[in-house]
Amino acid sequence: MNRREFIRHVGLAGSGAVLLPIGLSGCAVVASDATLQAAGKGDRAPRMVVVFMRGAVDGLSVVVPHGDQEYYRARPTIAVARPGQVNGAIDLDGYFGLHPALHPLMPYWRGGKLAFVHASGSPDGSRSHFEAQDYMETGTPGQHSTRDGWMNRLLGYLPRSEQTPLQALTLGEATPRIMSGRQVVANMPSGRTAARPGMIDQPRVSQAFAALYGGDDALAMAFRDGLAARRELLAEINSQEQQMANNGAPLPTGLSLDTARLGRLMRGDARIRLGFLAVGGWDTHINQGNGAGQLAARLAPLANGLATLAQELGPAFDDTVIVVMSEFGRTFRENGNGGTDHGHGNAMWLLGGGLRGGKIHGQWPGLDQRALNEGRDLAITTDFRRVLSALAEKHMRVSDGALADIFPRYASGAGGRDAIFI
Repeated sequence: MNRREFIRHVGLAGSGAVLLPIGLSGCAVVASDATLQAAGKGDRAPRMVVVFMRGAVDGLSVVVPHGDQEYYRARPTIAVARPGQVNGAIDLDGYFGLHPALHPLMPYWRGGKLAFVHASGSPDGSRSHFEAQDYMETGTPGQHSTRDGWMNRLLGYLPRSEQTPLQALTLGEATPRIMSGRQVVANMPSGRTAARPGMIDQPRVSQAFAALYGGDDALAMAFRDGLAARRELLAEINSQEQQMANNGAPLPTGLSLDTARLGRLMRGDARIRLGFLAVGGWDTHINQGNGAGQLAARLAPLANGLATLAQELGPAFDDTVIVVMSEFGRTFRENGNGGTDHGHGNAMWLLGGGLRGGKIHGQWPGLDQRALNEGRDLAITTDFRRVLSALAEKHMRVSDGALADIFPRYASGAGGRDAIFI
């Protein structure tokens, strides 16, 4: 499958968006009538949110190949049962099914706003969590020298706002690799402490740093932009939460608390274009479970969190793509501890208003012994960068030329771009 075919399959080819330069300060987005009609009631500002499942989730339990008997032979105790059985998969297309804990996402599947790309992932064969996560966050598998993340590079090609530096934010205390780089990114602490001022917000500390970074050099300007983004973020968080309190609505708990806040921020401010959050706990070597158990207990709040994010985005959901990814999959066969070990191929999730959803995309390699990677894992037939580059080009509206910088060693690889993009 080439890049153009993939774009057509996921429903991005009809966007008709063109970037026209308007001087050095930014660009204007000119969209076709088809773009405006397809986008529904959204605000026309394309957004992307990436959710990283750290620990390597078992994609064969997320999108279950219940139509293949080999799956049940290889997993006598942990396979998710067939549709219609107790704790069975929710049938999607007669061959694949969704883990039952993910049932809150089924309305999006039925509405054509949820899709999966199975047998996808990084071509690098590392089974190290640290290495594999780093490669997927930098967008350069097998390369240790990349200094910035692909989302930060993508941010550099989006139209700049003259009013605010708050155009990308990440949940958590530290900036993850995927968002690290020259562009300003705001950090939003997770949980109920997100709206509390930190040390840098204290007047004496702030004044001391202001004096230290008072010059006109790049570092000083980056510090001031970052501080301005933080202050604006705190103001928006507190404003949104105050409105909720006035309406008497209780705050959700767990992941949904963070995704609700993120969704409301992005809905209320079209200048926020990129978001990122990470969710851990997917390294299920022991007692993984099937349709119930440890994995199910982790998938359920994730599904609720994603559904909350989609709901809180409101009309902006029509212009947002939520990408859910993990560093690699897990072994096809279960191990002796009722779990799975580090594998290879996985499934990427795509959730959004502008997708051609309700489909399993990608080329399914099969599960017989000859088709398995190294005789033990689901093979990869879709490079994760193929999906991301298609979204960057057709959804986020960056040019073909920008892709060579966002995914450098992929776009300029052997065989030419047309041969390696899908």
